[in-house]
Amino acid sequence: MTVQRTSGHNLAAVSEAVAEGVPDRTAIVFRDRRFTHAQLAARTRQLAHALHDRGLGARPEGRRGLAPHESHQDHLAIYAYNGNEYLEAMIGAFKARVVPVNVNYRYVAEELLYVLANSAAKGIVYQSAFAPTLAEVLPDLPAARVLLQVDDGSGAELLPGAEWYEEALADAPTTLPEWATEWSPHDRYLVYTGGTTGLPKGVLWRHGDAHRTAMGGRNPLTRQPWETLPELTAFAATNPAPHVALAASPYMHGAGHWTAFLALNQGGTVVIQDNVERLDPADLCSVIDREQVTYLQIIGDAFARPIADEMERAGYDLSSLRTIQSGGAALTSTVTARLLARLPTARLVESLGSSEGGGQALQVITAGGTNTAGAFSPTEGSVVVAANFERVLSPGEDEIGWLTKRGDIPLGYLGDPDRTARTFPTIAGERMVVPGDRAQWLADGTIRLLGRDSATVNSGGEKIFTEEVAAAIIAHPDVSDVVVASRPSERWGQEVVAIVALRDGARASRDDLAEEAARHVARYKLPKAWVFVDAIQHTSIGKADHRWAAKVAATAS
Repeated sequence: MTVQRTSGHNLAAVSEAVAEGVPDRTAIVFRDRRFTHAQLAARTRQLAHALHDRGLGARPEGRRGLAPHESHQDHLAIYAYNGNEYLEAMIGAFKARVVPVNVNYRYVAEELLYVLANSAAKGIVYQSAFAPTLAEVLPDLPAARVLLQVDDGSGAELLPGAEWYEEALADAPTTLPEWATEWSPHDRYLVYTGGTTGLPKGVLWRHGDAHRTAMGGRNPLTRQPWETLPELTAFAATNPAPHVALAASPYMHGAGHWTAFLALNQGGTVVIQDNVERLDPADLCSVIDREQVTYLQIIGDAFARPIADEMERAGYDLSSLRTIQSGGAALTSTVTARLLARLPTARLVESLGSSEGGGQALQVITAGGTNTAGAFSPTEGSVVVAANFERVLSPGEDEIGWLTKRGDIPLGYLGDPDRTARTFPTIAGERMVVPGDRAQWLADGTIRLLGRDSATVNSGGEKIFTEEVAAAIIAHPDVSDVVVASRPSERWGQEVVAIVALRDGARASRDDLAEEAARHVARYKLPKAWVFVDAIQHTSIGKADHRWAAKVAATAS
């Protein structure tokens, strides 16, 4: 059955509709800051005016004649930790008809330059803490003409040509922009992902599709899309149990800011952890207790295990938690049982999703309930297609195919027509997205996930491309050959292992190689273990033998 799709709603208009319904309800809590939905609406209107007055917006010719991988709007990079400014920057950009760009704050200068150039960012909202790294790359980014610096207490001075974020807002009106009549569900939303290519790529969505699939665009009681904005306004005003949501993961990842928008776009409250620089279980539990958080988003065992340790160590009141949502990395049954033992009335939702597909399947686990490992219920539009991409499989067929989504899917990859064509093929006469997960559709209607068909390591929710790490290591002059593999990790789910052959007579240590690699990739991508061998084993066609590498990685110390 073909999924029917209407144009949907613009995300700026959704934000305004919610503020109309619940103006006095708290929207964002961050440390000692509290903003109501009305105050959030005013601040994001100010940012929209500030961006517009500095020349950013949608191009006059609009989207006529554009290919799916093209954007008709200017782009605003957001280079920041979690905070009210991050969410304000996204909503303010939507209201200015500008596309926000999520930037991984762990990137070194080389990686940062790539993303800012690839996204064609004409503006950047950034925290003072990241000013030194940004200063390294700005000379190579002449198009980035709007710089708004957030004073985060780090003491960094204002970069040349930049303005203080709060001063830019203070000088702008709080009135609804006159171009609000031009807000369209066809405006663009962009989420960058490390994906499986080694280089970050921007997944380009329509507002209407992104809203429905990942950002609160469905009635949580009926799972039907909101037909009208007044319907959404009325729901926000009468919802007896709006989410009080905390995303433990950074907003620089889709899962993090999707959690925030799930709450905001239905009239709920977003709570931000006090310590935004790293995972701090004591801080998370303390904030959940203090703010009576009802919805917690985590990333697999990498987050769940230390949080469970902290729950068992100290006497927090976490009884407000109704839902713990985990995605992006494996969540083991042992850790699940520990969480639910402390939170017997909560439900744990393990979800499958991607930047290309949004939420695709889920499994709900409750204390005392039963669950089947690896079996997930598909969400709206999710199907399994044949390995040859020729047809949609039926539940109960034995064939291993591809987890696929149709209906509310992205337009493509920004600036990349070839990858867009490969990842968004037409199957059985319908355009779909195939993110790359192999799966089987079981007879009971559930989907059994078999894994990503690519050379990607998922370590604590971070996607790490092994060939990118290998290229960073082999840049050291003492390295003759290298292959990068993964092995299971109790803490991270998976971790990176480098298998290295040095040149004859070379004496480079693992610290030497890590120092060189850190010049090219972010430190979280560096190997957790190193194995030195006389020679790398290759296949008959000259490629590194990854099966051999996996066996070597499994024995690394």
